[in-house]
Amino acid sequence: MMKFFRKFPAIFLALPILFLVISSCNKEDDISEKDDKIIRQYLADNNLTATKTASGLYYLIEEAGSSLKPNINSEVRVQYTGFYTDGEVFDSNVFTYPLYGFIQGWQEGLQYFGKGGKGMLFVPSKLGYGSNPPAGIPANAVLIFNIYLIDVKN
Repeated sequence: MMKFFRKFPAIFLALPILFLVISSCNKEDDISEKDDKIIRQYLADNNLTATKTASGLYYLIEEAGSSLKPNINSEVRVQYTGFYTDGEVFDSNVFTYPLYGFIQGWQEGLQYFGKGGKGMLFVPSKLGYGSNPPAGIPANAVLIFNIYLIDVKN
């Protein structure tokens, strides 16, 4: 055994790291599956039909808006209300900010809205605040946003 260790020491050093990575991936997969189930249940309970993206984000466009859509570098002016699946509102505001400064769910989802567009984003926790949210938002929370994309500056 010692001969093997001397010949391949990196294997023994890498095993604990590999174990942590595999454990972490399984946990993230479990959370992603749970979030997806929560979102699908919310949609069913509220008779809503949304489109799911490859990342796990769901979006619903109620009014498409103009053909002017933001890109990741656009400055956007957005009126929104953020709430949990139980309907509890955690934030409501009008905000102007570069799209790259928002949570990942918004970075992806707002690009489906045209200027003047309205709809909803259903954000799984990994595209929201994940396990390290700001004060007042639970860890690994699914977030829902009513969105009105007021303006886009590309």
